[in-house]
Amino acid sequence: MTNSRFVLPTTALLLAAALTGCGQEGDGSTPAGGNPGTNSAKGGKPTVCLVMKSLGNEYFQTMQKGAEEHAAKRGDLTLHSSGIQNETDIDGQITAINRCITDRAAALVVAPADSRALVAPLGRAAKAGLKIVNIDVKLDDGALKSAGLDIPFVGPDNQEGARLSGAALAKALGTGGKVVILEGNPGAANAQQRKAGFVAAAAAGGLTVVDSKTAHWETDEAYTVVSNLLTTHPDLQGVLASNDSMALGAVKAISAAGKKGKVKIASFDNIEAIRPYVKDGNVVATVDQFAAQQAGDGIDQAMKALAGEKLQPWVKTDLKVVTASDLG
Repeated sequence: MTNSRFVLPTTALLLAAALTGCGQEGDGSTPAGGNPGTNSAKGGKPTVCLVMKSLGNEYFQTMQKGAEEHAAKRGDLTLHSSGIQNETDIDGQITAINRCITDRAAALVVAPADSRALVAPLGRAAKAGLKIVNIDVKLDDGALKSAGLDIPFVGPDNQEGARLSGAALAKALGTGGKVVILEGNPGAANAQQRKAGFVAAAAAGGLTVVDSKTAHWETDEAYTVVSNLLTTHPDLQGVLASNDSMALGAVKAISAAGKKGKVKIASFDNIEAIRPYVKDGNVVATVDQFAAQQAGDGIDQAMKALAGEKLQPWVKTDLKVVTASDLG
């Protein structure tokens, strides 16, 4: 688990960019001689690429660490993991996927920044012979069908997780509570699913959703968005944040407006940086979707595919609502 800082230092961001360019092996070493494909990786082990979203987000730092530990424990593959510098860097993910193709990786595990825009480059990867597993953010079914791709998904029920988190906020505020929704990237399926879950929770709990805005999963953008919303809606009582990074921006904006304790937040991800705010009650709930487990399960599915096994369309991973009582 990473530490509680939610913004990486500049040097760490530069490292993240470097990883996008060259990859990082799960066992801590790099094969000599260039291409890390199935036959040229150490001992003939297959190379599995893990392409994630922003490594400036603690959630994906945790995912990367878990993936590396899982690959090392398995011992039968070479892992190359990479991420992008911000949540909207779709071109960075496309570059990483293209590098996996050029490097002749055997398999690719991807958490896409956009559910449609990544389908075409993944189609090129599939045509090049890579086995592909989709984790975390579901690729768009219509886009996959149009591209003739059948890519299995490993991940949670995002809509249900958001509904559970939103229900905790509804319980805390009571009927009639005025809330806003902080959405993730509009092109990401999990952003749409979490918004739907929050809307369902608000309807069931009698909350009034006065606005819904995207902050693209980012802390700084969420700070600006929530600051503006607090001005527009001075009687605001709650924020439904689609991830913890945005929740952290909301916490900062609420505090700056002098409304700490008066505006409650429900969130999603359970990163370490959010836990102090869960403990003190400013965040009534977050949802653990077990980032390390998702990556490990994705790697396992990729290895099954390489062994010729038929994969399930959806391997559903765990969710757990986390409240102050869970953190002691």
